[in-house]
Amino acid sequence: MSSPQPNIPLELRPDHPEPAHPSRKTLIWETVVSAGLIGVGLAMAVGAVDISAEAGYGGVGANFLPWVVAITLMACGAVLLWHARTGGYRNMEEVPGDESPDWTAYVLVSAGLLLNAALIERIGFVLSCALAYVLAAQGLRRASGQRHDTWLVDILSGVAIAAPVFWLFTKFLAINLPGLTNTGWI
Repeated sequence: MSSPQPNIPLELRPDHPEPAHPSRKTLIWETVVSAGLIGVGLAMAVGAVDISAEAGYGGVGANFLPWVVAITLMACGAVLLWHARTGGYRNMEEVPGDESPDWTAYVLVSAGLLLNAALIERIGFVLSCALAYVLAAQGLRRASGQRHDTWLVDILSGVAIAAPVFWLFTKFLAINLPGLTNTGWI
């Protein structure tokens, strides 16, 4: 069955409510997030300056990908900043429920990233990445209100993802990653 006004965009239909304008507080936070993204891009660009540009495998230097990521982050931040300063981020879905941050989820995701960096040399790539995966998955599940009693599934999934990545990097690409043993298989 077709709608009564098939060729008129939803937002222009007379029966469609006027979109709500974001609050001043929301616009300030959107500006802060946008500027932060530009800042991360700038920091990556500063770091990329110190990486050798000497061409390696495939004709590109080791600094190619960091520059691509830095420029992309700055471009995305600039677009988001423009949106934030001209009426707010567009086409965002309304989030039901409480607008306050979920600090437990934030701590779990942050701990996963920091523990991965701190433990990768001590417990190896596979276990540290699996730990990061478990903590990130648990944090994101909690933040979205999903079941979070899935620790065993998350552990097995983390190892199932990290182990093949470790094997591909060490065996196929000959890139040395920290392993748990000296055999090079884990």
